[in-house]
Amino acid sequence: SGQIQEIGFTLYTELLERAVSALKSGKQPELEAPFEVGAEVDLQTPALIPADYLPDIHARLVLYKRISSTETTEDLRELQIEMIDRFGLLPEALKTLVAVTEIKQQAAQIGVKKIEVGDTGGRIVFSAEPKIDMQELMSLIQTQAKCYKFDGSDKLRFTETLETTEEKVKFVNELLDRLSL
Repeated sequence: SGQIQEIGFTLYTELLERAVSALKSGKQPELEAPFEVGAEVDLQTPALIPADYLPDIHARLVLYKRISSTETTEDLRELQIEMIDRFGLLPEALKTLVAVTEIKQQAAQIGVKKIEVGDTGGRIVFSAEPKIDMQELMSLIQTQAKCYKFDGSDKLRFTETLETTEEKVKFVNELLDRLSL
């Protein structure tokens, strides 16, 4: 119990879950390894649960945790249905949060660490060993050189006019779909 109070209950349970899952799979737990936080996605637009949609701060925090804990698109859809049922139609900022969470799920599956998208383009940062279709990536760069360029060994830059959040989400989803194996 002394360790729980020192590091906090949430971190303690995450460390415990990591150790148990490693032992179940026959591996030695690596408690010193950094946590995998998944992909970072920045669409340069608000992605949050507005206070006027859900005034209770504790309920908002619980909902943030539930959203970030979803593992599949289906889990996220079920949570959206529940939120609509409990609190009403989703405001734009919350729709964006859901879209960003979906992008994070897909990005994590193919080994993307970071996605940044602005009004005139952005970049994708890959992990050390991404699970992407390298031929498709090379094809994109060769056939659409004005839009796609390598920026170092692990970054793909793109230039595209994307003025609305919907355009950004659609562009990123289509790009990740193309790069997926």
